[in-house]
Amino acid sequence: MEKILLTGGTGFFASRFAERFKDQYNILSPDIEELDITDEKKVFELFKKERPSYVIHAAAIAVTDFCNKHPEKAHKINVEGAINVGKACKEVGAKLVFISSEQVFNGNPEEGPYNEEHKAIPDTVYGQNKLEAEELLKEILDELWVVRFTWLMGMPDKKRNMASNIIWETVTSLLKGEKIYASTREFRGMTYVDEMLENVNKLFKIPYGTYHLGSENNLSRYEVVKHILKEMGLENRIDEVLVEEVEKYKDAPRDVRLDTSKAKEHGLVFSTTIEGINQCLKDYSLILKK
Repeated sequence: MEKILLTGGTGFFASRFAERFKDQYNILSPDIEELDITDEKKVFELFKKERPSYVIHAAAIAVTDFCNKHPEKAHKINVEGAINVGKACKEVGAKLVFISSEQVFNGNPEEGPYNEEHKAIPDTVYGQNKLEAEELLKEILDELWVVRFTWLMGMPDKKRNMASNIIWETVTSLLKGEKIYASTREFRGMTYVDEMLENVNKLFKIPYGTYHLGSENNLSRYEVVKHILKEMGLENRIDEVLVEEVEKYKDAPRDVRLDTSKAKEHGLVFSTTIEGINQCLKDYSLILKK
């Protein structure tokens, strides 16, 4: 049984990957106390002890506002930590999956969707960190998959961490009786985490390189939330709970959509964002209109 080491193992994606494939791989999922990626010596010690076949590097500070306010800490974890992991992979002969982000395109003035050859112009610290780490890791490793994720979505699972996402934000706002603010000028892919798990598992069989992974979507955030409410049987409450966010992106739309054609050519296929939302709502019995 091949051994996979997950950094950020308690996070939203990695904790679900570990549970989904626990019978297929020998999965190591250390928490931060067991693996501080900013400590190069300890990273090397753990890798030499465990000698994984594959490493999925998911550990990161992904909160945009926090990274912007604490750029030094963000760089230490998101860039220096990634380099420590990359060097340790090189030392023990492990193949690396580096999880990057759609946010590398957050500052691009032209419209998406963007393919892997498109020049990325990140304008957030997090996006800049991810792009810098991508480039440095390519200098260290040949056996490397760089995968830029769209925004993941899903619902809570017992004993596994949650992350902010479009479905959970909508549900929690409804539970709290709060208005839902969404922009008609924000465009991004949103991917059901279960689909991402299945496709990341297929990475090990395709050529090394950079891939855009996730669901394609041409609807605005406002339109996506509206669809969620309709599917939940709350169409008569849309005008009451959903508010168009007019301040964000009023000067220019935010467009971080990814072109996933390259991944599709290698058999990594995703449903659309709307199809993924419908499946997630069905899986968690949240389609109340039927």
